[in-house]
Amino acid sequence: MSRSSSLRDLYSDPSSAWSFVPPPPAAPAAAAGTNSTQPAPSTPSFKWKSPRPPHNSIFDLSPDLTDVSDINIVQALRTVLASAMLQYTSTAIAMPWEVGKLLLQVQWVPRDLHDLSTAHEVLEEEQETSDTDSGDESYFADPDAPSSSRHPAREEYQHALNEDYRPEYIMPVEPQDGVWGMIKRIGRFRGEGWLALWKGLLTSCATEVLSSTLQPIIHNILQSIFLPTSNLYSQPTILLPVTSHLITGLILSPLDLIRTRMIVQSFIPRYRSYSGPIDALNQILRDEGGLKGIYLHPQLLIPAIIDSALRPLVALALPGIIASYVGMAHITEENNPIVWGMAELAGSCVGLLLTLPFETVRRRLQVQTRGRAEPIRGCVELRPRPYYGVVDALWSIITEERSDVSVQRHAKKRRASRSGTQDETKDEGWFKNTGIGQLYRGLGMRLGASVIVFVLALVSGGEDSDNGWAEL
Repeated sequence: MSRSSSLRDLYSDPSSAWSFVPPPPAAPAAAAGTNSTQPAPSTPSFKWKSPRPPHNSIFDLSPDLTDVSDINIVQALRTVLASAMLQYTSTAIAMPWEVGKLLLQVQWVPRDLHDLSTAHEVLEEEQETSDTDSGDESYFADPDAPSSSRHPAREEYQHALNEDYRPEYIMPVEPQDGVWGMIKRIGRFRGEGWLALWKGLLTSCATEVLSSTLQPIIHNILQSIFLPTSNLYSQPTILLPVTSHLITGLILSPLDLIRTRMIVQSFIPRYRSYSGPIDALNQILRDEGGLKGIYLHPQLLIPAIIDSALRPLVALALPGIIASYVGMAHITEENNPIVWGMAELAGSCVGLLLTLPFETVRRRLQVQTRGRAEPIRGCVELRPRPYYGVVDALWSIITEERSDVSVQRHAKKRRASRSGTQDETKDEGWFKNTGIGQLYRGLGMRLGASVIVFVLALVSGGEDSDNGWAEL
């Protein structure tokens, strides 16, 4: 008795395509003594082709990436163009909020608002002195020398709170009602307008594209150099991602400098310092020390290192620290994405309290010109005296500025009610009389964006929660 064959030998992998093959005709009865070993005649088969893979185009311009042989150069270029348009559009949507936040960060709001009458007296004395000495100075003055009509005291008191001496390109200071309030003031101001909300759009788009492209490349290079092959699948450390973000931020720091100055400068053509990003780069390289000055100047290098390293460090380290602090150290993104998303949201909110002051200081130092470059005519009031570094900028903002201000519209009322303004200042409280609020301009907008990202992650995670089961 022969053994029965295994069922494993009878298994065959079914085809993914549908086929309809008519049954072969019945073989005629073999004649006696005839050898019936000839094969049956082949019959044509009719098969339905498998459905075509989905088209993964951007605006129906991308080639089918599943078949490399069918890639067309023209279609690939159109795909790159469509991706660039998509990136440019997304940057343009967020640009008004970025412009409003940046202008709030660099705006100088002095604390001593009740000393405006003293400022008027100083300005009148300077005007009389300049009128009496103008004849002698003009006789002995060098006609080729630059004009010396700018006075330090005049620059210090000529701020947007004083309507009598406010230049036409500087917006008046309003109560600090957030980024949305600044956006409305920019749009309604005669010297700026609604189109000014997109200043620096091209530079911002180029910075984001280059940053998102360079950072993964630098991270992979660092992994191939410092991470052995045996440890590729081990628990990753945050050192390499932070280093890659730091190197990317330092490489692109000139673009960030140009972007800040393009946003801050006046939108009125005759008061602009730069006609475009290329002109800004040429002037900065010519007047502020070349490549060494644009990369290695302490007022630019130190804030760039702090800002580029602190943000990724906080974003990568704080969620795990918060999860372990509340007793959920075993929580990861894979086993519990909702709780991990809440830890990331909390880490983002706490991280903003650490990163926003240094970002504000970096913007203030970027606005300052160095070398023989002329000061920028900003659309908001800038500090008349330069900062000497990060620590000096932090201390000066806290001690010299105020967090909010109730602006009185008419200068006559300000002169008449000097004593009343002093009493009002004393009753406002210690927080408004310090510059702590100036260090956190844009905090509400950032917190709202973090909440929106968390909600979108929950919604998208709910839809893709069953993707892991497809492999079982």
